[in-house]
Amino acid sequence: MAKTLTMRLDEETYQTFVQAARAERRSLSNLVETAALRHIQDTQFVDDAEMAEILARPELVKRLKAGSHDAQKRRGRFVTGL
Repeated sequence: MAKTLTMRLDEETYQTFVQAARAERRSLSNLVETAALRHIQDTQFVDDAEMAEILARPELVKRLKAGSHDAQKRRGRFVTGL
């Protein structure tokens, strides 16, 4: 089921979004949804080339698995980029 999201934007940002949506002949809602999803996919997931590079490094894979195991057990110190 579709959900409604309310956002507060300054006028300049709003106008930038509106102009971009008009240029692509789609709704403002579709523009924001598509841009947000694209950003998440680009930053949260690895593409095939990145995955191949990771898998080609056995020591890195071993460390990633150990880190994942520690996270599941809630061990260690977790640092965020924020």
